[in-house]
Amino acid sequence: MARVVVEAKLQNRTARERLTARTEPYWRTIGEGAHIGYYRGARFGRWVARFRKPGAAGGYAKTTLGEADDVLDPDGERILSFAQAQEKARGWFDTMARDGRRPAGQPYTVGDALDDYMANFGGKSVTATKSRVEAIIRPALGTIHVDKLTSTQIADWHKQRAKSPAKLRTGKFAKAENVRELADDDAARRRRSTANRDLTVLKAALNRAFREGLVRSDEAWRKVLPFKAVDAAKVRYLTDAEARRLVNAMDPAFRPMAQAAMLTGARYGSLAKARVRDFDPQSNTLTLPDTKGGRTQIVYLEDEGAALFTRAAAGKLPTALLFTHPSGRRWGPSEQARYLDAACTAGKVERATFHDLRRTYGARLARAGVPMAVIAEALGHADERMTRKHYAHLAPSYVSATIRQHAAGLGIVERDNVQAIA
Repeated sequence: MARVVVEAKLQNRTARERLTARTEPYWRTIGEGAHIGYYRGARFGRWVARFRKPGAAGGYAKTTLGEADDVLDPDGERILSFAQAQEKARGWFDTMARDGRRPAGQPYTVGDALDDYMANFGGKSVTATKSRVEAIIRPALGTIHVDKLTSTQIADWHKQRAKSPAKLRTGKFAKAENVRELADDDAARRRRSTANRDLTVLKAALNRAFREGLVRSDEAWRKVLPFKAVDAAKVRYLTDAEARRLVNAMDPAFRPMAQAAMLTGARYGSLAKARVRDFDPQSNTLTLPDTKGGRTQIVYLEDEGAALFTRAAAGKLPTALLFTHPSGRRWGPSEQARYLDAACTAGKVERATFHDLRRTYGARLARAGVPMAVIAEALGHADERMTRKHYAHLAPSYVSATIRQHAAGLGIVERDNVQAIA
């Protein structure tokens, strides 16, 4: 048996608790081109490994070894100690060093297909895709041999995903899941849309395995179709009156983030990462280098927006965050929901998400007659298609003006002094 490598910061759970959660694992070299890593997430830890043949070009092949024994004791299979993770990693290294393929006779499972897919994943949403794989797909289908996987198994799983309530964030040691029940038709539509995205990731992993010759047929998953007409979401944006009520009712700790979203159209993640150096008070611009599209976005601020960011940057170092959690750290994923829900209730505003605040910015521009190309640039859209889909109906247009002019005057509704609700 190979000698167990010692690494102080990975050796035991006490040492690992001191590590900062991050997307890149903490790596330890085992041999030439062979590394074992500890992925420290916000809610769990996991052992991973990567390998590249000495002298070979290209990136590393990667795999997930198992969960770390951060909370539960190791069992040598699903939950591994550092020593057990090394032993499992060495077996994988040996296989990869021979020919990169699985030993003869060892079944290829859905979990293996997911590992291979994530090891070669080139998409922009690595964290979200990995979370979908580990929390949704692997627990339900991971142990099934791909060659024995049936259309019925996939279809049943897909339908069950659509019926299951959305999970909400809970504390690390919560005894019960926090879920949001399917309260209406739109909630059901959203769950079917989410199930379709789960299915897309599963199919992508299985299709890769089929292309690599690791499975005999793709018939099982090719027959399973996504739910139709579930992506036409109702676009929600706030009126000016609703926006004011929401801000006034917002907890002061989160109010600057909500204000920034409505004055810039920036996404939650981008604002959470924005630093003082990203704001230029001379040109009244905000530079967001880490956007969803992977490209730098320039936000042009009007006077109110410039005043907000000037106040947020006052007295801070260039590297400091513009907006921080009350504890002083960066705002984390989904932490905005509680503040928004409370403010909507207090301000008597229909429930709104943070993305609705972003849409409010786009909607105000559209109603003011700003060209779609300019709105697309302001929101960081790759092109005008998404912009037109959500905002074109709000913009003044020849079609709307002509219809209202020539269809008017039928005289079948009595006029009164009742005003529209803001």
